[in-house]
Amino acid sequence: MDLYLVTDEAACLGRDLFWVVEEAVKGGVTMVQLREKSLATRAFVERANRLKELLKPYQVPLIINDRVDVALASDADGVHIGQSDMPYETVRALLPPGKIIGLSAETPEHVHEAEKWDLAYLALSPLYATPSKTDHAEPWGLTGLQWVRANSRHPLVVIGGLNLQNTTEAIEHGANGIAVISAICSAESPRMAASQLKNRIQIGQTKTV
Repeated sequence: MDLYLVTDEAACLGRDLFWVVEEAVKGGVTMVQLREKSLATRAFVERANRLKELLKPYQVPLIINDRVDVALASDADGVHIGQSDMPYETVRALLPPGKIIGLSAETPEHVHEAEKWDLAYLALSPLYATPSKTDHAEPWGLTGLQWVRANSRHPLVVIGGLNLQNTTEAIEHGANGIAVISAICSAESPRMAASQLKNRIQIGQTKTV
């Protein structure tokens, strides 16, 4: 989960979503989340199936945002849930053993509550303020990230405002990986953008060893 791509068709700027994802994976993306807020269920499942086949040769896991039914129908590798989605206990009961469950955390209370759950990762949202999403809690910032690192047993992924300028410092302050949307989806070259971000992550990991 070093470099986690969250899909957004609008952010692809008219380019084919599958092309963008494959280019990003070739550049170093290690996990992909299919996020479709407005797609009908059948179309969502079809897209998930196609994306799963695309990612298979690269051994990159496919995570479905929110929709456990779509994850089950497509045999995706896991599900990402937010605080207003299906409760963790229900998701765990529905998914087969070994499937990934990731959870968004927006407040210290969310972090404490997550300690009792078996999560693959905790996603801190947002790390920085971002113009693409305004309906969120106060950004964690680097001080908040350090606090979560000290108070959580889970691997941490940070999302919100990550770019080439701040990725390394996020890793240095306790993140295990970063999640991005526009930094890759909207880049002129998704492959190059992913490669550059992966390089920044590796620099941060080297400094924290």
